Amino acid sequence: MSQAAKEKKRYYRKNVDFFNLVEKIKLWPSRNGTLHGIKSMTRRGDLAEIVTHCNRRFVIHNSRHSRAARWMRNKWFFDLCPTCRVPEWKLQKYSSTVMSQHYGARL
Repeated sequence: MSQAAKEKKRYYRKNVDFFNLVEKIKLWPSRNGTLHGIKSMTRRGDLAEIVTHCNRRFVIHNSRHSRAARWMRNKWFFDLCPTCRVPEWKLQKYSSTVMSQHYGARL
């Protein structure tokens, strides 16, 4: 695979529906900074339940200004979950994603 294909940037709108963004990226930063891979997501109105590959469950709110939304937009995390085993290609794809105010897919 060529270097240009690896570094292809994906553009998403900054203020899209938070649940759509989480479903698209399939990654979740927990409160202690660990990045988990999402196995399934169940929506219930303004709440959603995320089940990770390590079988942890998170109940999240549909908020664009939450801690997790900011961490996902800025791509902050401290550690990877050893049980979820997030693949390297997914981390590269995540790191090359750009959140823009006026440009990108609206999901």
